[in-house]
Amino acid sequence: MTPLDDLFSTDESRAEAQLEKVVTLNSADISDFPNHPFKVKQDEAMTEMVDSVKQYGVLVPALVRPKADGGYEMVAGHRRKCAATLAGITEMPCIVRNLTDDEATIIMVDSNLQRETILPSEKAFAYKMKLEAMKRQGQRSDLTSRPVDTKSRSDEQLAKDSPDSARQIQRYIRLTELIPPVLDMVDSGKIAFRPAVELSYLSKEQQQSLYDTMACEDCTPSLAQAIKMKEFSRDGKLTAEVILSIMQEEKPNQREQFKMPKERISKYFAPGTPAQKIEDTIIKALELYRKRQRDREAER
Repeated sequence: MTPLDDLFSTDESRAEAQLEKVVTLNSADISDFPNHPFKVKQDEAMTEMVDSVKQYGVLVPALVRPKADGGYEMVAGHRRKCAATLAGITEMPCIVRNLTDDEATIIMVDSNLQRETILPSEKAFAYKMKLEAMKRQGQRSDLTSRPVDTKSRSDEQLAKDSPDSARQIQRYIRLTELIPPVLDMVDSGKIAFRPAVELSYLSKEQQQSLYDTMACEDCTPSLAQAIKMKEFSRDGKLTAEVILSIMQEEKPNQREQFKMPKERISKYFAPGTPAQKIEDTIIKALELYRKRQRDREAER
């Protein structure tokens, strides 16, 4: 049965009712997006945003969706909400849109991936959330094997709308397998991205053992060491002792190196002489010099 309001409304009024409008909402009525992967940091950029909000208000409306039990849920605009709260402003402009969980997830991720600075952990969990949403929407999400119809691969579809390649997205998602303290070291730059991806294949217990070893030895794994630990783990041989042994190995970049200005030795070599040949020649000359020194000492 047609609702009474529809009987007395025009097509124009019904169309207008469907249009999204900017409304003013109380920030206290807007809850954060569940498991929001992007951190709202109290940094210099936030301080600048707070100053701007104090002077001009929130200029760009946030995107929210209504909750079944009342109130609203933030989809895009967490930093604006935080800035408004810090500025002492209780209301902010919002666009209210009815969205499914998966639609909201995809919009939330896409709107935040445009930020200039994003932590590896933020990308990792954001890509994972979006990929799972795409899977529920009926798109392929198999990142470990190539399906017959490559056009349907969701990682490739995800890459089309993202700043990273499909392969790089796979690597980021691997980071979600790291234990929190190790992932924090990735975010802080103490562990490089590629070694971190290899470490994600270790068990949680092995990662904890590695974390304890890093703390005791004051060191972090190189890519080669991370790959070695992954191989030992795959073979069921990665113990705490093995981890310690691998971490105590000398890295190539830790070896003390001697450097000499090129102009000091260039006159002794023809132009274009390869660096390796120069090094070999210098070593041979030093060996000859040392031999002569020993011969002279023996003659005394």
